[in-house]
Amino acid sequence: MEETHVIQIPSRMGTAAASDSGDDRCHQHHQPQQTLFAAMQHHPLTEISSSPGHLLLLKLWQREEGVLAGRIGAKETRLDAIKREAFKLCSLFFFFYGLFLTILFTSSLGQSEERRACRGWWVPACLSLVTSVVLISSVQLTICTYWRVQGQLQRERGEGRSLARCVQELRMKGASFDLSKEPQILRRMQSSSVVQAKWKPLRWFSKNAVVFILLCFTGMMFPASKLILCG
Repeated sequence: MEETHVIQIPSRMGTAAASDSGDDRCHQHHQPQQTLFAAMQHHPLTEISSSPGHLLLLKLWQREEGVLAGRIGAKETRLDAIKREAFKLCSLFFFFYGLFLTILFTSSLGQSEERRACRGWWVPACLSLVTSVVLISSVQLTICTYWRVQGQLQRERGEGRSLARCVQELRMKGASFDLSKEPQILRRMQSSSVVQAKWKPLRWFSKNAVVFILLCFTGMMFPASKLILCG
């Protein structure tokens, strides 16, 4: 009887110790979960989801980001197409003059001594001038379109960067974000605008350098008819 009593006492103590150990493990297991749940409750995204105004603003700005990204992609594609069109026009310009000079040389070699009066040299010269004016006008129009689209692209990229900063700030601040704040494009400093105004003729010349090259080439080719036919 004594041995049985002695054996039962440690058994109850072991059961109590195991129960206490299980409670400790359960408590340690639930403590990180409670900490994580408390952190999630104070997370900015959780605060935004519980605030209808902030959630609506976030959705509107994200939709606007998608619209701006689509516009930027479309304008970049259009710029590539405009550059290809300008290259084709310039290639057509030089191809025309290559063919024009070839015909002039062939005509000058086939002329007789009586027909070297050079009274009709202005006909091919005027033809080349009119063709050059048409092609150069097309190139100029294409270049103007390119720089206009380029300016629109830069403005939309600025709007996209400003909107992205506001969205990031909203996600970081959560419910403490000021709903009256609107994304604004960062304006250039007054000094930089003065410098740009000072160098505006140079910038205009650099933007239209291709047109000036074509005009100079046309000016040199205009008297070529007389030099080739009358030489």
